[in-house]
Amino acid sequence: MHRTTLHPVAAAAAVLLTTLQGAAWAQATPTTATTPATTAGTLSEIRVNASAERETATSPVVGYRARRAATATKTDTPLAETPQSVTVVTRDQLVDQGATNLQDALAYAAGVRSDGYGLDSRADSVMIRGTEPSIYLDGLQQNSAGWYTSTTRPDPYVMERIEVLRGPAGMLFGAGTAAGVVNMVSKRPLQDAQREVGVQFGSHGRKQVQADLTGPLSDQWSYRIVALHRKADTQVDYVPDDRTLIAPSLAWRPDGATSLVLQGFWQKDKTGSTSQFFPWQGTLLPNPNGRLPTSRFIGEPGDGYDSDRKSFGWQFEHRFNDQWTLRQNLRISRNENDSDYFYANFFGNGVDAGPGGWSVDPINQRLIERYYGRSITRTRMTGVDTHAEGHLQTGAVRHTLLAGLDYSRQREHKREGASQTSVIDAYAPVYGVNLPDRGNLVGTPGTTQRNVGVYLQDQMQLDRWIVVAGLRHDRATAGTDGSDDETTSATTKRLGLMYTLPAGWSPYVSYTESFTPLSGRMASGGLFKPLRGEQVEAGVKYMPEGASTSVTASVYKLKEKNRTISDPTDPRVGLQLDATRNKGVELELKTSVGRRTDLIAHFNYTDADDKLGGMPRRQAAVWAKQGFAIADLAGFSVGAGVRFMSSFSDRSEAAPGPRVPSVTLLDLVLAYDTDAWRFALNVNNAADKVYVSTCLARGDCWWGARRTVVASATYRF
Repeated sequence: MHRTTLHPVAAAAAVLLTTLQGAAWAQATPTTATTPATTAGTLSEIRVNASAERETATSPVVGYRARRAATATKTDTPLAETPQSVTVVTRDQLVDQGATNLQDALAYAAGVRSDGYGLDSRADSVMIRGTEPSIYLDGLQQNSAGWYTSTTRPDPYVMERIEVLRGPAGMLFGAGTAAGVVNMVSKRPLQDAQREVGVQFGSHGRKQVQADLTGPLSDQWSYRIVALHRKADTQVDYVPDDRTLIAPSLAWRPDGATSLVLQGFWQKDKTGSTSQFFPWQGTLLPNPNGRLPTSRFIGEPGDGYDSDRKSFGWQFEHRFNDQWTLRQNLRISRNENDSDYFYANFFGNGVDAGPGGWSVDPINQRLIERYYGRSITRTRMTGVDTHAEGHLQTGAVRHTLLAGLDYSRQREHKREGASQTSVIDAYAPVYGVNLPDRGNLVGTPGTTQRNVGVYLQDQMQLDRWIVVAGLRHDRATAGTDGSDDETTSATTKRLGLMYTLPAGWSPYVSYTESFTPLSGRMASGGLFKPLRGEQVEAGVKYMPEGASTSVTASVYKLKEKNRTISDPTDPRVGLQLDATRNKGVELELKTSVGRRTDLIAHFNYTDADDKLGGMPRRQAAVWAKQGFAIADLAGFSVGAGVRFMSSFSDRSEAAPGPRVPSVTLLDLVLAYDTDAWRFALNVNNAADKVYVSTCLARGDCWWGARRTVVASATYRF
């Protein structure tokens, strides 16, 4: 099989993506706020000095409303001039809502179901518009496959913001599903010294220490070090949630035209599987022995799901003149995952116990068969994206041109053991009786996925009309050791039209496509076919200049082909679907009332294809935070959020699963800020609602997260 070395990567790439960074560096401002929480007086002062001109697509944002983003265009573009739905979760919002993982961070984002598989310590189960999005970091994909054996969960503490682009983005990224892209933007070095250290204590024995240090080394150099260490348990017995990470970065800005940011990253997680794959009876449906506890563990102490991720990369920008800028974004990453745990047999035995039953004990429903499997997966990925941005004018039309080339390569090796079964009493488990053979791992043929894409985009503006048009061609090659490579190619398009009205209203319509090469193998042994999607969207945005309110309303219809799902008979391998379709409506509001009140709200209606499953038709969420003073002491704030999900049933199999009831969850925060200190108490699912996040038609149910309480103290200096 032909191997591609890193040589073509460096040659094919010259300076990249993030128009975000370039703009941030060119316009870096010492008056921009970067601490997530300040006193009421400081907040008002920052709002005056941090003008809209100084905000960029990667700079810190005061409050919950960002005005600019780059994920939808790869250029630093106002959201009011972007003809597609985009939600930005700012650093302030992450801090106020106490987000400890990506699911928490996206709980109040429009169009998103952030807990598609509920409480899952292995990966973040995020769905957008009925399907799973591609996860990006600083404009480069984390990894091409979304399987649980090749992922490390990201931590919100290292993020400056999270941008959610809803709908296909293949013209820009070449690797975005029809759902869209979740692009996490890292914290970057700042020229102003800003340092903080903090501690957290919370539910399930959570103990965490963290630090974020940034500032200048000289007139040309600045640094940032973000680090944390955590020891914790989880809602499920014998499943830890331990983490250590460090993210150092170094920025060099020799002049106003050139900048280079070097980024390193290391994260080590030690956890297990909180997902026990329990049958319908005993979770959602009645069981003669009652409901299984949400803390129940049917594996063996010592089970694990451990991961180790390392990466190194850079963002480089050089502005030749007022018209042309060259950028490059590169990252090389290594991920190792050791998956070693039991899970319940929810398949049934095909005789007297169907899916969702207790296959070895269909009458008493106490004894449950459990599967054991172990695999060690090593994934290496290189991604590089280079583009040139030009600002031109032809007659009365102003152009922002983008021409780029990107390349990615993912190499995966796996060793796994034969599946083993045993029986345990799920209502009174006794551990250490049927211990598995955790050795004897056998290597499987390695897989390699390579993709090269070239793209061209023009953002045109004529008076109040905005047109965004783009074209991209991808060539993807996938291969398995010992067999011939398979090559596919595709051309993807986008077209958007928007009209900006003087009062701040901007109606728009857009058409987008996606083409996603996938690594990995199907249950049959063949390679996955590329994922393809297309969407038509129409909407209106209200984002008046200088105002503190933004509103987005959109309707969409999208189609996707070759979507990957778990094999109903073995969740460790995948299958691909024919075309799936869905349509929906989304409403989103972000506003500030005065200088002390922030409010965000959204409503989603999703009419999804039966094959997609797991999607409620209606979702809604409201979050509000109010600042106040006690006597003459300012700096207090209180916040509350309500999340609602309507009932639904999974119909992805021949027979539908049981109906999952609707659920409403309450989140709370109480905080006190001074110039140097922040004390906060965050409570998620404050009413301690016991609920099932989903029950799949194949036979298993997934618990949602119970109440979690986290107290934190942060010192800024």
